[in-house]
Amino acid sequence: MLNLYITSSDRHNGKTFLTAGLAATMQSLGYSTTVYKPIQTSGIEINGFTQSPDLTLIKSIDPYVNTEFTYLFRTNTEPLIASEKENKIIDVDFINSEYQKIINNYDCTLVDSDFGLFSPLSKGTIGIDLLKRMQIPILFAVSPNEISISNLLLTINTAQEKGLCIRGVIINNISNSCANNTLTDITRIIEEYTNIKILGLVPNMGTNVKPEELISAILNGIDIESIFNVKIEKLDFN
Repeated sequence: MLNLYITSSDRHNGKTFLTAGLAATMQSLGYSTTVYKPIQTSGIEINGFTQSPDLTLIKSIDPYVNTEFTYLFRTNTEPLIASEKENKIIDVDFINSEYQKIINNYDCTLVDSDFGLFSPLSKGTIGIDLLKRMQIPILFAVSPNEISISNLLLTINTAQEKGLCIRGVIINNISNSCANNTLTDITRIIEEYTNIKILGLVPNMGTNVKPEELISAILNGIDIESIFNVKIEKLDFN
């Protein structure tokens, strides 16, 4: 199954935009694709209904990609605090059961995180506990503008010690002004201090990018087969 959990160790790195690009790409290759958001904080009100801003973004990129969520909070804070403020307990076993149902209905499921691996979700439960239940490989998204190398290395190494599968790292949201030596240094340090590879580079493409431009950037900038650890026949256009 082509399933992936996309997360980061820092905020403001374009993670959801990367998720949208991967989802649109897999959909364009002929794989039925869904983006699942177990927990969404900072929900927005549209026409009297609270909606997920991240899933709204994904739908704007490709309306044919299915989107689903389990918990949606209006509060813009950590999931545990949001759940306490809105009197809605997060049940990680329920999230896992929802995830297992979803993956049986789609070729590709991308789980877009709204919390870090160490974020508390409920009493005595953190993000890593959920991932152990889901048994899903992890892809890290980092931005050269926002990255904290120490946080990323700590997160990757701890996740590996906990037995989680990490497919790789995508350097994402790269601005035109980003120096090549910066990308080289980030790549060297990550690969030297972990056994995890950099699997792609994705530029900052702005908010008005056309879907076909985003898909092209993903196909040209990312090693799709290594991300999903499978030979994707539909990538062979010859």
